[in-house]
Amino acid sequence: MANLGLAFAILGAALAACLAGAGSAIGVGVAGQAAAGVVTEDPNKFSKVLVLQLLPGTQGIYGLLIAFICLSQVGVIGTPVEVSFAKGLMYFCACLPMAIAGLVSAKFQGQASVASIGLVAKKPDQFGKAMIFPAMVETYAILALLISLLAIMGVSNINI
Repeated sequence: MANLGLAFAILGAALAACLAGAGSAIGVGVAGQAAAGVVTEDPNKFSKVLVLQLLPGTQGIYGLLIAFICLSQVGVIGTPVEVSFAKGLMYFCACLPMAIAGLVSAKFQGQASVASIGLVAKKPDQFGKAMIFPAMVETYAILALLISLLAIMGVSNINI
């Protein structure tokens, strides 16, 4: 029972990294399939479609960042600290926005990237406009990153 708080904090960190990473893998995977089809027809479009394919990968990075910060706050990385059950649950909850929004936004950003890759395939001069569509989905991943980051920092300042 003494380590239950720490276990919940580690679970939250793991979910942030794993779910956001899984979403990125899905998003980058579907975009990669579309990109490969375009490059098969026109290898000169490789760099443009590669950028569009990589966009859904950021959620995995954000989830990993949240996991590292959470693990450092609870002493898994760095100096060990006492984590009460209540505080462990708070860390768990603080990681959930990035975990859930990372999973969902990366999946949908991958779909937006597929559509943008199709646009670049037909009209390569519209690359700038094509980047806007998946970038709009990125906004929600960044908001989740900020909420999780602020919540983790807030929990670390609570004495219970």
